[in-house]
Amino acid sequence: METEHAHAAIEALLEERRTFPPTEEFRAGAVISDEEVYRRAEEDFEGFWAELAGEFIGWFKQPKKTMDWKQPHATWFADGELNVAWNCLDKQVEAGRGGKIAYHWVGEPEGETRDLTYDQLLREVSRLANGLRSLGVGKGDRVGIYMGMVPELPVAMLACARIGAAHVVVFGGFSAESLAERMRDTGARVLITQDEGWRKGSKVPLKRNADDAAEEAPDLERFVVLRRTGDDVPWIEGRDVWWDDLVDGQSEDCEAERMNAEDVLFLLHTSGTTAKPKGAQHTTAGYLLHVSVTHRWIFDIHEDTVWWCAADVGWITGHSYIVYGPLNNGTTSVLYEGDPAYPDWDRHWEIVERYRVNSYYTAPTLIRSFVKMGPEYPARHDLSSLRLLGTVGEPINPEAWVWYWKYIGGERCPVVDTWWQTETGAILITPLPGITPLKPGSATLPFPGILADVLDEHGHSVGLGGGGYLVLKRPWPSIARTIWGDPDRYVQTYFGKFGPETYVAGDGAKRDEDAYYWLLGRIDDVMNVAGHRLSTFEIESALVDNEKVAESAVVSKPDDLVGL
Repeated sequence: METEHAHAAIEALLEERRTFPPTEEFRAGAVISDEEVYRRAEEDFEGFWAELAGEFIGWFKQPKKTMDWKQPHATWFADGELNVAWNCLDKQVEAGRGGKIAYHWVGEPEGETRDLTYDQLLREVSRLANGLRSLGVGKGDRVGIYMGMVPELPVAMLACARIGAAHVVVFGGFSAESLAERMRDTGARVLITQDEGWRKGSKVPLKRNADDAAEEAPDLERFVVLRRTGDDVPWIEGRDVWWDDLVDGQSEDCEAERMNAEDVLFLLHTSGTTAKPKGAQHTTAGYLLHVSVTHRWIFDIHEDTVWWCAADVGWITGHSYIVYGPLNNGTTSVLYEGDPAYPDWDRHWEIVERYRVNSYYTAPTLIRSFVKMGPEYPARHDLSSLRLLGTVGEPINPEAWVWYWKYIGGERCPVVDTWWQTETGAILITPLPGITPLKPGSATLPFPGILADVLDEHGHSVGLGGGGYLVLKRPWPSIARTIWGDPDRYVQTYFGKFGPETYVAGDGAKRDEDAYYWLLGRIDDVMNVAGHRLSTFEIESALVDNEKVAESAVVSKPDDLVGL
């Protein structure tokens, strides 16, 4: 892979001319069905977000400010006060949704299910929040969370939010070393974990991993441990406490901490394969607003929608579109603990059929696995409840998109391909399914209010048809405010290349003749072949478009004749 670019732009090789406009039936019932929303967002950018903040957020103190941009740093609603857990729970109960199901939970072992209503969730969150306060946790502290996909994971996150402590969720599949690194970086004193988790029919030793991590994270003082499998686990008296013992006798009332709009809600680390993981710092009001608006508008969420984001809460997708966005919108969600192939490759489709899921959101990697296994698995189940499909996490190749639309969506469900990052907090480039004609493989257009561009190596817009660096030219509410403990790295990583007014995503992109965006993968994954800058994603996409190829990976190899 080249590091010194001889050419200014990335060449765009693939073309996709199939289009899928919204059906009249879908448009008629869509949450957003008028292109006017784009014009309104551009005419009064700040007023657009301020109006939505009044609609989507319950404030303890109404803000008078909207955005303040001291390049490259931005704040949103900085004089406002609120509490995210209050918005996600108390506000819903007060609106009459107390008896509405917040989560249909499905355990990996067959037959294990639980339904939690908004009222039950509020009581559980309040009891744990009071328990955490009894351990000395308060506003401004950081609390580690290392759990599987159980309902207590969002309960733990919301309990932290309720008392003003920033949560640091670590994916339950990560090693003890990764956990220790994140706990050291944030100075967390309390860790919430569980005895073991379930994955592919096996038990994951979460508590044992946490014990190993504690040896390398000396600030950890207390462990709160949830019983999941019931097996014996190592125990340190005085440090470890069972979740049930902590919440036993705690009040179901817990006053929500008044938080400033710019107070920290959570820290979430990007993966650190080649460098120290970056702890993206997300704040309160702007983040909640952006995830809530994008959730409702992009996934066409109605009062009776059953929503399933089939990600893990340990990633930003789960934070934004399993926990905060759906709960603030009063939505019923599915939460699944296990592997999509356990006990067989139709597990997701059985869950869709059982709960009559309407909107389903997953990653292209999993979709390509479904393609490989064949359409006979979804054909076993009634998927007629589905109205919309989504993809997230990486670019999707056109043929996988079409397979998804045909065999999962029954040739009737729009497929919204979304682009965003841990650092962006919420979706930035996406169709709005009631108004956007879709092209397989394209994330289409920036969300209303988002100002994106594609630049060459010298910072010039490449125009339509060209490829280059995907950048954002204006702040958005959910942008990470900094990297925890390393503000200089934040500025250098995201604003160092083209100046303090230009956020560099690190991804390559091209725009077609309709100004639709096509993501090309990480900008580092660009090869210089005989003087041509080629995206590895486009080569991979060409390979997997062959029906005999389910997955591919392209890497560069030095060549003495044609170049690096």
